[in-house]
Amino acid sequence: MKLVRDKIPLIAPHRRYRRASPGELPRLLAEKVVEEALELRDNPSLEEMADVYEALRALAEALGYGWADVEEAAEEKKRRRGGFREGWVLVD
Repeated sequence: MKLVRDKIPLIAPHRRYRRASPGELPRLLAEKVVEEALELRDNPSLEEMADVYEALRALAEALGYGWADVEEAAEEKKRRRGGFREGWVLVD
């Protein structure tokens, strides 16, 4: 079972689809985020970043957050612990 984009059933109608239940959607979206992140790791591109972004936005919504909530939480964590721009790597 794999979550697909909303228009895929229209683009590829020869396959079988069903709608995810509200209870299973957050897990499926989290799995989609991981899937898209692995694709981004293997092919660092704007298109793959857009896929990760879309999956994250949908997951936030499924969990009851707005994207502004996610951005605010990210900024707060960055303020407290820093970001990832300097490239520090833990050695041991």
